[in-house]
Amino acid sequence: MVSTGDVRKGQTLIIDGELCKVMEANHVKQGRGSAFLRMTLRNLRTGSTTVRTFMAGERFETARLETRTVQYLYRDDDQINVMNTETYDQFPVNVDIFGDMLAYLKENDTFDLLVYGDEIIDVSLPTSVELEIVDTEPGYKGDTASGGGKPATLETGLVVQVPFFLSIGDRIKVDTRSGEYITRV
Repeated sequence: MVSTGDVRKGQTLIIDGELCKVMEANHVKQGRGSAFLRMTLRNLRTGSTTVRTFMAGERFETARLETRTVQYLYRDDDQINVMNTETYDQFPVNVDIFGDMLAYLKENDTFDLLVYGDEIIDVSLPTSVELEIVDTEPGYKGDTASGGGKPATLETGLVVQVPFFLSIGDRIKVDTRSGEYITRV
C-alpha cells in the first residue's frame, strides 16, 4: 500500500479494481481546505487516460508487475508466438499489444513483456535494433553522409530516411523510440 504522499510518476497502482500507470502526480495545497493529489492515470488494459483527484491520506494498492524476457519465434495471423528465454515455454501473444512496435521486430529477436499475474500488459523493446535494407534508390558518386537522405525499406517493412551512401544489403541501426536512422553497422 502506498499513501498519496508517496505516489510518484511511473508507478503502477490498482485503483477501483483497474490497473493504472501514474503518468503525472501533482500535490496541491490550497490556502483554505485540505491538500489533495491530482493524478493523470493511464489504464493499462484499455489504454484510456483520465485525470483523478484524491484527498491527502488516501492509500492505494501497488501492482506487482513482472518482466519476462521472450524470443520472437513466428507470426501466425493475428498472434505472435514467443518463447520464454528462462523456462523455454512457448505461448501466443495478441498482435494488438504491439501496435507500431511490430515493425522493429524480426524472428529470433528478444524483448521484454510486462506481465501482471498471467495477463500481458505491455511490450518493452530495446532502444535500438539492427535491420537490413531491402529496397532503396542507388547511391551516386559524390554522395556523402551529410546533406539530406533518401527513403529505405527495411526487412520488416519499416521505411526510414537514410543517408545517400547506403545501399541494398547494408545493415543499419534504428532507434525504436523515434523510428530514425542511427548508424550503419
